Amino acid sequence: MTAYILRRLLLMLPTLLGITLVVFILIQFVPGGPVEEILSKVRGLDGPGGAKVKTISAAEIENIKAYFGFDKPAYVRYFSWLGNVLRGDFGNSYVYQKPVLEVIAGKFPISLFFGLVSFILAYAVSIPLGVRKAVSHGSWADGLSSALVFAGYVIPGYALGILLIIFFAGGSYFDWFPMGGIVSDNFESLSPAGKALDFLHHMTLPLVCWMIGEFAVLTLLMKNSMLDELNKDYVRTALAKGMSFRRAVWHQVFRNALIPIATGIGSIFALMFTSSLLIERVFDIDGMGLLFYNSIVGRDYNVVLGIIVISSFFVMLGRLFSDIIYVAIDPRIRFD
Repeated sequence: MTAYILRRLLLMLPTLLGITLVVFILIQFVPGGPVEEILSKVRGLDGPGGAKVKTISAAEIENIKAYFGFDKPAYVRYFSWLGNVLRGDFGNSYVYQKPVLEVIAGKFPISLFFGLVSFILAYAVSIPLGVRKAVSHGSWADGLSSALVFAGYVIPGYALGILLIIFFAGGSYFDWFPMGGIVSDNFESLSPAGKALDFLHHMTLPLVCWMIGEFAVLTLLMKNSMLDELNKDYVRTALAKGMSFRRAVWHQVFRNALIPIATGIGSIFALMFTSSLLIERVFDIDGMGLLFYNSIVGRDYNVVLGIIVISSFFVMLGRLFSDIIYVAIDPRIRFD
């Protein structure tokens, strides 16, 4: 297993290199960019006598290109950028005028909170619920919970967010939760306990929207996996030898049923750097999803590349983690 992990870690390097190369090439074909943004702003300025600036000299355009490094060929810019990345420098944001890592770090905590908490809650609820649905398959409780799970599966998170605001955030019915934002206006004047409660109060509805889709998928996957295992011969053999149904479920079936669930466990790493743009817009949350969208629209290429590189690394790390979990659940699995 150790050799397999080392091989996977080594394979991440050329994979990341290929991802950065493809994205960098695609960016070259995207119209617009920081140079065009500056030129459009300069042309909108008032010149002598209040007249708008209509023309910019070729020398001035070259100076602007040189400032952003666009006076060099694309391959030179790529290798220069790659060399800086290997030293931990992702460049500066054209929009925020800050280092890319500093810009990402400013949005990272909120996305980290949503990713980790929604992941933990989804698994903590869906796994026991899936087991319960499997052992009581066909009962009224299974039918009722299935209806709720399917409703959570088909409704998009942002649409659920709108409904929650209408019903529970002062939209038309109850005013139990804030309509948006992360904290209240008087957050700084609150006690430490008050700050924690205020933050959780604002995060409740967005958390529900974040985890609802994953919760539904995991619950159904866990139930179906349990049903498949319960119908296998080794379960019937264990029951015929006198083992209780409860013991068979938790000591034999449960562990085997967890193997398909382990596929999604590695997503915890990707969730740290991903977010939902639409949910963030609904609840007015400034997270990674909104940053990535604004960076694409604003042609902030360094930020786009930085987010893609870091998130891609965490996705690959998550898949490796899933493989390790596979082996922990079922030692018979070998990747060597």
